[in-house]
Amino acid sequence: MNDREFFQVRRQAERDVFLRVIRAMPAERLDYKPHERSPSAADLLATLVSEHGICGDLVTNGRCEYKVDPVAGVEEAARAFERHWDDLDRKVAALDDAGWTRKGQPIGEFLWFILFDAIHHRGQLSTYIRPMGGKVPPIYGPSGDSRG
Repeated sequence: MNDREFFQVRRQAERDVFLRVIRAMPAERLDYKPHERSPSAADLLATLVSEHGICGDLVTNGRCEYKVDPVAGVEEAARAFERHWDDLDRKVAALDDAGWTRKGQPIGEFLWFILFDAIHHRGQLSTYIRPMGGKVPPIYGPSGDSRG
């Protein structure tokens, strides 16, 4: 298994975890932030959604512009996230090894960076859910809210 194939396997394992966390966000509390310098839940959702659209642009065009678009709500964020995630999956599957390791802005390295950044932001969001009044979904195993 090469690096690109491993990336695809890891993304497949992470997709539904992201969607569980996104959909667990209490829609009426997206303005929540645990501290004045922290991003709001809406800001973190927008980052997760936008990052994957940006990655799709990188694979298609060999370059991208980092721009975060706001989201209107939890379900809109979940649908947009799914659309961008699935689109990126198709684009990565179509890449050959030369495209994955292309010099200039190495696509593979950047996509790994964004995947790890997204996992980091997902972790941030998961810590917001309970103080917002929601229930934390299982991520890599049961949560305190998902047990029996």
